[in-house]
Amino acid sequence: MAFVELKNLNKYYPISGSEDFQALKDVNLSLDKGELVSIVGESGSGKSTLMNLLGGLDSQFTGEITIDGQNMSTFKEKDFVNYHKEKIGFVFQSFNLVSHLSVLDNVTLAMTLSNVDKKTRVARAREVLKQLGLDDQYKKKPSQLSGGQKQRVAIARALVNDPDIIIADEPTGALDSQTTDQVLDIIQDIAKTGKLVIMVTHSEKVAARSTRVVTIDDGKIIGDIRQGEIALHDNAFELQQKSKSKNLTFFAAIRLALLNMKEKLARNILIALGGSIGIMSIIVMLSLGEGVNDYLTETMNANVNPLVSEVRMPIVMETNNSENTDSSMMIMTPAGAEIPAGSAPSGPPAGVTQSDPFGEENLEELRNIPHVAEVNQAYTSLTIGSDNVIFEENKYSFMTFGTTSGMTDSNILYGAFPEEGEILITEGIANQMGATAEAAIGKEVTLDVTIDGDSLEKNYIISGIYTAGQAIGAFESVYMSADSFETLTAENNMEVKPNVVYLVSDDPDNTQAIKDEVAALGYRGSSADALASTFTQMLDIFTYILSGVAGISLFVSAIMILTVLYISVVERTQEIGVIKAIGGRKKDIRRIFVSESFLIGLFSGILGVGIAYLITVVGNIVVENLFDTAILNMTPAFAVFGIVTSVIISMVAGLMPAQKAARLDPVEALRHD
Repeated sequence: MAFVELKNLNKYYPISGSEDFQALKDVNLSLDKGELVSIVGESGSGKSTLMNLLGGLDSQFTGEITIDGQNMSTFKEKDFVNYHKEKIGFVFQSFNLVSHLSVLDNVTLAMTLSNVDKKTRVARAREVLKQLGLDDQYKKKPSQLSGGQKQRVAIARALVNDPDIIIADEPTGALDSQTTDQVLDIIQDIAKTGKLVIMVTHSEKVAARSTRVVTIDDGKIIGDIRQGEIALHDNAFELQQKSKSKNLTFFAAIRLALLNMKEKLARNILIALGGSIGIMSIIVMLSLGEGVNDYLTETMNANVNPLVSEVRMPIVMETNNSENTDSSMMIMTPAGAEIPAGSAPSGPPAGVTQSDPFGEENLEELRNIPHVAEVNQAYTSLTIGSDNVIFEENKYSFMTFGTTSGMTDSNILYGAFPEEGEILITEGIANQMGATAEAAIGKEVTLDVTIDGDSLEKNYIISGIYTAGQAIGAFESVYMSADSFETLTAENNMEVKPNVVYLVSDDPDNTQAIKDEVAALGYRGSSADALASTFTQMLDIFTYILSGVAGISLFVSAIMILTVLYISVVERTQEIGVIKAIGGRKKDIRRIFVSESFLIGLFSGILGVGIAYLITVVGNIVVENLFDTAILNMTPAFAVFGIVTSVIISMVAGLMPAQKAARLDPVEALRHD
């Protein structure tokens, strides 16, 4: 049985509608190893169609094509891939070498697709190149070679996997007469090794060097002349040990993508730079939001004990107008108290705003919260125009009054915490009393304060100056110890229950969990926490909006990547045809192009992160010089997010061009100029 058999082979091409053009008509032909066969005929006779069918580049036919006992009509994609890798090698008239690959890489390409290890494929390629007289040319690019050298590289690529069949399409069509003789000598030597060599040619000179000439006209075999036999000799081009065909690996695809990107380096740098702008913008916006949020959090935390959580009951309003029994609307103030709508700080006392007092059941509920080590009770109220510190017959009004529970040392600007008979006043009051705030310490003043609607007066010594640090919207305030407050109310026959509770956690890491539980139980936290939460939410919204605007550039870069990869598909159409002809799967083609988009995304992301980092460093230096604080905080998570986002967007953009490349018809691709 012949190695290749064609039985009643027909090929039809659709023209329009239901009409077909028959390119091959009942072709019957048997070919065997050791033959050097020339298929000759005029243009349009069907010889190229026959070559494409024999080479497995076209699988649409009727009849039978049997290769080494296997019927090609039953081949699946995997079978065609293995056929191209193991059974057949192509030599093209226009050489079809990949321009951005070296001679060595062009020859090893078929073995790269078969996942042959680097050492083996380089050794094999150099061995074949040496046999073809190109052992000193393997580092050159195709553009640096003569026509004859290019054709020998193409022959080396066809031979490197030691196939059984070599198909040469007009192998001397682009060569001068002297080079033609050299190439034909090589082809004859290949046939002498026992391979089946099929040449498609117009040239009588080429046909004369063949052992058999098959003439085709109008799709039919009209002549089959044997011109002798070739004496076989040792197979100089045969592999000593064939490796089992495998598939292209991801890392091999990455390498091929890198080689192509290197060829178009300037263009790819510009693409990466364009993509990096969007990534940089988003990272800078996120860093700005994180930095400002950290600044607000640190400012708030600097003035509170990290172990302490403030708890308040729901808000109530007591006024000095007994006839008004309607509930009044409350307005949250930045300092954390509530002011009735429509009230004003001038005129007679308008009232006191305070939370409901805690009952024993409330305190017990709070004690049972996990990680609460201590429960401290306190009192606080906000007055509107009725409370004053009197010094040397001058009145200095304040709005917030309370006990010192929950304060930290950072709240003491000068002096010390008050003891029995002492009070803290804010820096604003102290500055009004004398030349400097510190000078007010030790002075005796009269405290005129409204508690539960009653105005109380008593003399106290100023022990220290209170500061809210950099807290936003702090009011003038007076504070005393819990013991002093208890003494004051007892002296006036009053029983005032605590309306603020400070929960002390067993560890700073548990404080937030306690605050979350307090909120879950329906209590209010501190006004500072509420204010910080409000600012954080607003900041998050602005950050996301700005990031979304910056993200538009990512969409633009995705379109740019998609466009460039489509252009790359067009530019590399012949290369794609060659890869398919030497055993590349559709998946391999997709993998190469997706790898390219992955690398573009990776480089864009890294570049974007680098630019964003420089902006945050320079930006923080400028801001620190102006405001003594840093507001750009680029975290490692932002960097990872930027790179991953860039890679994902780039790969998604590359999927369509990659799919288009994978679907290219190898016959049409090889014809592409």
